[in-house]
Amino acid sequence: MSHEIFITQAGLAEGAGKSRWPARLDILQSLSGLVLALFMWGHMFFVASILFGADAMWMITKLFEGYFFFDESHPRLVSGVVAGIILVFVIHAGLALRKFPVSYRQYKLIRAHARAMRHGDTLLWTWQAYTGFLLFFLASAHLYQMLVWPQDIGPYASSDRIWSDGLWPFYLVLLLTVELHGGIGLYRLAVKWWVDAPRTVLRRLKWFLTAFFLVLGLATLAAYMKIGFEHREHYGERYTPAWLAPEQEGGR
Repeated sequence: MSHEIFITQAGLAEGAGKSRWPARLDILQSLSGLVLALFMWGHMFFVASILFGADAMWMITKLFEGYFFFDESHPRLVSGVVAGIILVFVIHAGLALRKFPVSYRQYKLIRAHARAMRHGDTLLWTWQAYTGFLLFFLASAHLYQMLVWPQDIGPYASSDRIWSDGLWPFYLVLLLTVELHGGIGLYRLAVKWWVDAPRTVLRRLKWFLTAFFLVLGLATLAAYMKIGFEHREHYGERYTPAWLAPEQEGGR
């Protein structure tokens, strides 16, 4: 018996055959989780462009700001995308709360159930619940920052925030939390909707992807910290590629 059956068996027994809304909400939760996971992967690749140099990260930033389409930057375009992601995040979080324990007694029952079964997928769900709770706060803070201050995204601006503003511990915890939560979520989606796939294969793929994005994220964070440390004496300056400011060697 899975954790979800364990948690909701009483409610299902009472409402069996009365409504299709629980199934519809479950599908919506799965779809919103998939959108957020794909966004997370895309976001990770975009910020990892710093590993190819400041120019590469600057070009990615300006691409999303519409610089190459309008000949000037419009950071609010980034805010628009983030606003959409926040909406999906709120929907997903609200739907996920349906399966959270609503009392300490329920929490104790779930914990006892997990310990008695010693089931790998149940343990993964437990970790997903813990990391999901943390993401209520961590992801909300990060999304708010991108929504309100989209102009502070760039090689120097992001590095200053991580190093000089001392936010690297926050981003480290966010990285670990979001990768664990997203990886487990995608695995559970595959198990739930891709019924013919062997779980052992899916589980190995899940840990491979989690390890890959954790390594990529740690390398990216280290790169921003290095740039921020080197740029600490010029805090607040924005990066300009050398080919846009040839008189300034290497840009600002």
